[in-house]
Amino acid sequence: MTSNKTADKPGWGARGDHKILHHDTPRASAPDKVSGAALYSHDRRVPGMLYGRLVCVPVACARIEVDLAPALALEGVLAGVVLRDEETRFMGQAVAAVAAETPELADDGARAVALEFEELPWAVTPEQALLPDAPKVRRRGNRGRVRKIGDAKATEDALAAADFIMTADYSVPVQHHVCLEPHGVLCDWRGGDTATIYASTQVAFGVPGSAADLLGLDEQSVRCIVHHMGGGFGSKFSLDTPGRAACLLSRECKRPVLLMNDRTQEFQTGGNRSGSIQRVRAAANRDGRLMALRIEIDKIGGVGGGAGGPKPFHYRPSASYFEEGSVHTHTDSSRAMRAPGHPQVAFVTESVMDELAYGVGADLLEFRKQNIHSEVWSRQLDRVADEIGWSSHPHRRTPGRGDGWTAEGIGFAISAWGGGGHGGGQATVRITRSGTVTCSIGVQDLGTGIRTLVAMIPAEEFGLQADAVEARIGDTNLPPGVGSGGSVTTGSIAPPVKVASWKARRAFAEHLAPLLDCPVERVMFAAGRVFDGDAPKRGLTWHEACGTLTNEGLQETGDWRGDLQGSGVHGAQAARVRVDLMTGRVQVLKMVCCQDSGLVLNPLTWRSQVKGAMIQGLGQALLEERVLDADLGIGLNAQLQDYKIPGCLEIPELVALIDEEDTREFPIGVGEPPVIPGPGAIAGAVHNACGARVRHLPMTPDKVLDALALLED
Repeated sequence: MTSNKTADKPGWGARGDHKILHHDTPRASAPDKVSGAALYSHDRRVPGMLYGRLVCVPVACARIEVDLAPALALEGVLAGVVLRDEETRFMGQAVAAVAAETPELADDGARAVALEFEELPWAVTPEQALLPDAPKVRRRGNRGRVRKIGDAKATEDALAAADFIMTADYSVPVQHHVCLEPHGVLCDWRGGDTATIYASTQVAFGVPGSAADLLGLDEQSVRCIVHHMGGGFGSKFSLDTPGRAACLLSRECKRPVLLMNDRTQEFQTGGNRSGSIQRVRAAANRDGRLMALRIEIDKIGGVGGGAGGPKPFHYRPSASYFEEGSVHTHTDSSRAMRAPGHPQVAFVTESVMDELAYGVGADLLEFRKQNIHSEVWSRQLDRVADEIGWSSHPHRRTPGRGDGWTAEGIGFAISAWGGGGHGGGQATVRITRSGTVTCSIGVQDLGTGIRTLVAMIPAEEFGLQADAVEARIGDTNLPPGVGSGGSVTTGSIAPPVKVASWKARRAFAEHLAPLLDCPVERVMFAAGRVFDGDAPKRGLTWHEACGTLTNEGLQETGDWRGDLQGSGVHGAQAARVRVDLMTGRVQVLKMVCCQDSGLVLNPLTWRSQVKGAMIQGLGQALLEERVLDADLGIGLNAQLQDYKIPGCLEIPELVALIDEEDTREFPIGVGEPPVIPGPGAIAGAVHNACGARVRHLPMTPDKVLDALALLED
């Protein structure tokens, strides 16, 4: 906080006083990324490097035998390892890997592995898994333990006494992470005592221990580098199969091995957002009160358990009851994906709120506000409603029907998340005699802008521009960082960087105070100068001040402090859509998000995070779905030409609004919450436009036409 004199303890100060923080600041990595200079793990090349390839079983469940000899007989194929023998558990599971001198030879080697398998009975869909004679996916069967939440009897009584009752089934399909950089690593080990792992990971400090075990080294001898990383969204929290294979191959041949998933392997083995089937009974009274909510939930998480969100989802019925369990299939396990479990629950709950509001003749916006009991959500809903044009919209209590050709509608949804940080991170700030400033912390930047924050915080402290500070991140040789997931990175990293910056500022002020002939508390840093706050003309330029340091310069270390971050965020979104009544095509015209997150350190990258989340929500609403052939047990769209994600033609006007009425003066993470409301808001807008309630995502044209046809029956 450059406008204040040197403080006696670290703190963020009032947001209006900041010169760098809480102002739009371009990404520090932008020049390298747009010029192609940024090196991702996929781009790394080192002397003597081999190329690895996985060998995957093309069926859902099989008894297997693997023979590497034919592959190793090929010239240029130097190593092979068996990753799994006996039986596979899910479609596309990797069972072996090879390494060769060139990518083409590695492809030849993978094809040459002799793979004999006996296809076993399988169940790749929930319907197949729940048949009486279905093959067991897990030892205890295909249905997990059912968790019960709430009061069943009170809910049944409330349903019976309510003015309006609805019953409906909803479903959300499996969605893929679609990381542009696939899972994988370059394991640079040459038979010595040390190794370097270039990993596409969300937790750099989680890699050395796993890699060391595979290479037979001490954890301290393994370094992990993640200078740039092409997306994770929750799927990259371990060394994973390609990383494990690369390490084993490197140990086999004592040469570096680069092994990355291809796109089909990424789709079939890299995790996914779990699907969900939800059977709902809900009720409301004509006075607008939400009376009852009963939902039975099947989580579709493959061989894993799937993810569940909050129950009830933020709206407060008089009584509620939930039963939630998993249905297991012979498909890859779901993993965390941006707000795990929340978008599924939000889509269903927001759809129910729409249907109940129409059932009792209530305004969609006012019905929500009446049943959330939160001033924060109320003001955010009002703000997105103003931005989307709700007050002049003609269909606030009943759906429209359009003009026979097209119809426009508006929908709403809300979200909440934690976003708080935790300890474990540590930062160092160093000032040299030549005037350079570096801030070092071993955290990875997933593309969210953390590298920029690591530069902005010291720049604010020293009265410099952000590009005057070098941010050193993504390396386990640096002070420890934390894993990036659950929107914890900002709350975990900003405090230690702030503490280190404040300590360095304090130490520098103590050094300069005698030269400025003033108390330490009056030493100010602003606009590239250091001066006496009571006599601003008495001062030095930044470089002059640094020139008074010794050759060792100045360095301070900072640890995490809980009072420099916070938790608990809210958001509301509105969507406006146009439905083509002849083709069923849905065009999203505009999406608006109002989101709180305490002190927003960099509004530019904050808006980028929010808009990216809104686009992912749009994809889940209209386009994305894993498609399987239930008869053959194979995937039908495990390539990007077949798995549709939003492109330029689908992306609407996006408005990301900071809720400035949130006056908390500490940062909170924002990666997760804006992804939650999109599907619910868009589904509500489709219903509001033309009366077609599509209860099964994605809302493809055929489903919209089917829903429209029901209106004519």
